[in-house]
Amino acid sequence: MPADLAVIGLGPYGLPLAQTAVAAGIPTIGYATGPEAGSLSPAELRRMHAAGFRPATDPAQLGRVRTAVICAPTPRGADGGVDLGQVEAAARTLAERLRPHTTVILESPVLPGTTEKFLRPLLEEGSGLRAGRDFHLAYSPSRVDPGNRDHTPAGTPRVIGGLTPACTESAAAFYGRLTDKVVRARGLREAEAVQLLETNYRHVNIALVNEMAVLCNELGVDLWDVIRCAETKPFGFQAFRPGPGVGGHGVPQDLTGHASRTLRMVELAQQVNHRMPRYVVQRAATLLNEHGKSARGARVLLLGVTYKADLADLQGTPAREIAVRLMELGASVSYHDPYVPSWSVLDRPVPRADSLYEAAADADLTILLQQHRTYDLQGLSVKAQLLLDTRGATPTGAAHRL
Repeated sequence: MPADLAVIGLGPYGLPLAQTAVAAGIPTIGYATGPEAGSLSPAELRRMHAAGFRPATDPAQLGRVRTAVICAPTPRGADGGVDLGQVEAAARTLAERLRPHTTVILESPVLPGTTEKFLRPLLEEGSGLRAGRDFHLAYSPSRVDPGNRDHTPAGTPRVIGGLTPACTESAAAFYGRLTDKVVRARGLREAEAVQLLETNYRHVNIALVNEMAVLCNELGVDLWDVIRCAETKPFGFQAFRPGPGVGGHGVPQDLTGHASRTLRMVELAQQVNHRMPRYVVQRAATLLNEHGKSARGARVLLLGVTYKADLADLQGTPAREIAVRLMELGASVSYHDPYVPSWSVLDRPVPRADSLYEAAADADLTILLQQHRTYDLQGLSVKAQLLLDTRGATPTGAAHRL
């Protein structure tokens, strides 16, 4: 059966889209843009293949589909801006095979204006076709939340913005096969700005609650009880919770070098969130000192080193910086994570604990960095000599909370 959809980029944005498409009965091929790591389990990948998903190694296959969605990653570049290298490579590969009447959609996180000013010329020059006349061009911000069982891609509304009204409708017709609700933006820039707002909203609010964590510790206030009470307010408040830092693929964007002004709130949020790993290490050293131990020579066990609970993804995990800083203090660091069979920091393998309880009982300090569902936190709090909980997951009074 010929493919109807080509997903270009099989990382954290592309794989979930392909998974949703094949589940909806859409024949789908996937074309990798580089060494990409997605968040789907081996079992989920096997189900995708059984449902008809096919990896494409021949780029010629990209010219045989009705819809092509570019989901290439856009990491932060050396200059702090968005690196569009993989988007450019995907666009050039697609452009050489692009046929009239194809709908091309960009889902990669980009700044407003990228689809029209960057992607469109690449596609037109490489294909000899004109966007809006010979093929449709649109943008849709990816709304993937890996591991979220309550809000699946099929149940999440999709925002669409096209170069022309016809482009918007063509893209909306495609996404209408995947989700119950499609929201039409005024155009490309508005749809791109939706992604900008949604990503920065998360980072700014995490920064606020991280600052509250530091303040409440200094004041002797139980922040977790504050959050528990505050989230009972039915309006004007959404609960965010502190943590050891912010990881994942959603990079905050402050428009540096892109516009006449930056988003100062986002710049400040990045500074706050980037300080959290250092703060966790400071708290760890203080706890050890309060219990008559020095960080130098202390045995420290890190629990959960992925960036998000119940995933095997290490992208941007704050655990890496925490491990580095603890090692710099002279601590002996080990880790436990059911999703990470091996882990290296500074090109050195970190010892992995096979028995969680034995390792916690042996360690001078155990730091809970990620709340995987498999962790029995009540039992862990009993076994551990000293436990620092950065997620507020342990029972009240069972551990030192961030």
